[in-house]
Amino acid sequence: MAADFRTELAGYIRREAKPEDKYGHQPRLYALTQEIGEGTEYDDDVVYATAWLHDLGVFVGHCPEDPQKLAHWDHVAYTVERVHRILELSGFPTDKISAVVDAIRTHQPHDDPQTIEATILRDADILEQLGAIGILRGVSKVGRDTRYKTFTSAVTNLRRCLHELPAKLRLESARKLAEPKVRILQQFLEAVDLEAKPELF
Repeated sequence: MAADFRTELAGYIRREAKPEDKYGHQPRLYALTQEIGEGTEYDDDVVYATAWLHDLGVFVGHCPEDPQKLAHWDHVAYTVERVHRILELSGFPTDKISAVVDAIRTHQPHDDPQTIEATILRDADILEQLGAIGILRGVSKVGRDTRYKTFTSAVTNLRRCLHELPAKLRLESARKLAEPKVRILQQFLEAVDLEAKPELF
């Protein structure tokens, strides 16, 4: 059963993730959850499903194309509305669906997860916004995301990630994984300051 629903969920997101680079976040995120959760007792089925489905509402075809509507889009609410049916069709255990919904609802840095599964997922999602991957994800949005029209706006967001996100990590294993990522992001931003002289735009 587990192999079946895992294959189904990964295949579903592989088809739905657009632009194509959006797909990489899911397998990376799940790999991070395994590192964070090593030695901890938790339900990996719940974490797996949450890792693969949590960002459904950010994919092209699932979010508004109109910039004004997109600016007020709640991708979490959209995903929560649809995840129950997706999980049922994949063969996911029905008694665990509510735990997946809860973890999706509380996966963002400003949220307050109440279960170990949701906490692991949220910490992993924070880690994805730091380090080299965080940089790649940030700058790739320039020109195609209404929030990031210039490099300056992307770098401003990376600075916010550096200053705010590490303190939001809850698990010690995640904090340790964050240390090299924080250094990489710090070094990158220092290099940007050095090279921009003075206008990055």
